[in-house]
Amino acid sequence: MLQFRSTDRSRVELAARLLRLAGVSAEVKKEGVSDRDKWYVIGYTDMLAAGHEGLRKALAEIVREAVARGWVDEKKAERWLKKLERGLVLKEGWPMYLVKLKDGALMLRFSSTDRDSIEREKQRLENMGLEEGKHFTVKMPEGGERGYVSILRKGLERAARLSVQGSKTQRELAAEFVKHILQRAEEEGGAVYEKVKEIVKKGKERGSLTLERFEKKFEVGGKEYVVKVIGWSAELEESRRGKKLLRIKITAEVDGVRGEYEVTYSRYGADNAAMCYAYARADAPGGKEADAERFSALIKALTGREPRIRRKSDGRVEVICGREHLDGLARYAELADAIEEWLEETSRR
Repeated sequence: MLQFRSTDRSRVELAARLLRLAGVSAEVKKEGVSDRDKWYVIGYTDMLAAGHEGLRKALAEIVREAVARGWVDEKKAERWLKKLERGLVLKEGWPMYLVKLKDGALMLRFSSTDRDSIEREKQRLENMGLEEGKHFTVKMPEGGERGYVSILRKGLERAARLSVQGSKTQRELAAEFVKHILQRAEEEGGAVYEKVKEIVKKGKERGSLTLERFEKKFEVGGKEYVVKVIGWSAELEESRRGKKLLRIKITAEVDGVRGEYEVTYSRYGADNAAMCYAYARADAPGGKEADAERFSALIKALTGREPRIRRKSDGRVEVICGREHLDGLARYAELADAIEEWLEETSRR
């Protein structure tokens, strides 16, 4: 803790201003309620570690001297020195986020005992286009305890999308944010870096393509297919049992045969898996088998992944799509927002 106290408020105001010029968020506060009031300004470790390099170096030298004289615990001083030498803020002004995996899930968090630092970061994320409670969570510091800003996975994915599709201000802020998170992840290396790259890639892909004038020629199992999309819609609905459904309808020509294809997603099982079970139509040209074949070709053309086809004992032919197919469909601007909304509303926080 670095502190300055005086009964002369102007002197404390000057001390606070000097700290702010050195990159430390410092505010003047009053102590007491009598004529002998004292004014003070205090900077704690995290606030000081967010300051300019020159200040941090000077403070680090003071800490080392204090250790040499036996005035402070060496292990505690080691933690202070690590923060002061590395700094909590990168040169572009972004705070140093903790980036790690916890039980396989990505954890992105900036912690500080300085309320102003948390407030600034919250405001910056909102300016970027992220929403508190939906894309990130905030806990304000109280009683000297640390507070934090924690970015959810969907928040990083949203930031990656905004870095290429947002407004000019959003693109600039989000691109810098994503760059810094990738940089921190690369420092951690291994599975952390791979996870961050995967999320960023998925976010940038979301809404990056268009269904309008979509036409694709490709080969599956030695047979050539031509898929042409004519119309589409994506809506959230509620089933009779109260489950939230995502219904995507696509009108397309597959091998010259026009058809209406419906992909309806719901959540299933203990792991809340996003799945679609669609049935081939018996009244379609060529019957169920031909319809299932065309349905499969459409899904592969749009997502790059072939769905599973299951022939049931009652004669029905089922086309099964999973999360990987939904992620593929989310790359199209016309479907992306509805898919994102459904995933958000049906996720288990």
